Amino acid sequence: MRLAAGQNVVAASLAIEFDVSEDAIRRDLRLLAAEGRCRRVYGGALPIRGSALHFSMRLTQDLNEKRRLARAAARTIEDGELVFLDSGSTNIALVDYLPTDRQVAVATNSIDVAFAVKTRAAHPLILVGGLVDHAIGGSVDAAAVSFLENTIIDRSFVGGCSISAEYGIRVHHFGEAQFKKTLIKNSRTSIMMATSGKFNEHAPYRIGDARDVDHVVIDETLESSEGDALERAGYRIIRAD
Repeated sequence: MRLAAGQNVVAASLAIEFDVSEDAIRRDLRLLAAEGRCRRVYGGALPIRGSALHFSMRLTQDLNEKRRLARAAARTIEDGELVFLDSGSTNIALVDYLPTDRQVAVATNSIDVAFAVKTRAAHPLILVGGLVDHAIGGSVDAAAVSFLENTIIDRSFVGGCSISAEYGIRVHHFGEAQFKKTLIKNSRTSIMMATSGKFNEHAPYRIGDARDVDHVVIDETLESSEGDALERAGYRIIRAD
């Protein structure tokens, strides 16, 4: 399959090649996109690369590493805080480690995170509304941004698709980048949990760097050179054991 091989596809060209209607091709591409196997664009589709995997597919990846990061990140939460859990599979893991001995309220733009809080924790929950982008796993539209602009978040756990000392923290979707920038701007403290795979991925839209986030949580098993490079660039690192 061409998409699986990393090739872009154009609906009109495929329709001519296989002697079928463009509507049939577009219908098939919509089904593939719904399964997380490609990304629909005007006129065709693009292959999924790295962290651009559909949210539902990321949920089962690197579970042990995500739990280690989540456990370390949750230790930073203080009594009385409004905590924002951004859309992201690692933030779902963090729900299991939310402190039960402190008064904490949780806000999120992710239905999956909200469901996890509802079923696993007893904390007050605010679900930020808006159009849900299923590939991202949450709402990042104008309604979601408006909530952030009118709220002061004590501690946010910001999702990112890629991180490097040179290019900062990045994501695959432009609208998602704007949402996360607003989240960081309106947070007293912002934290990113970075699984090892995020050091090897490319994403085009930058949301910030060491001047914007307060801490980056990494796995202690990550190559020391990666963590050292981030520290030289000014990032404050928390190493998960």
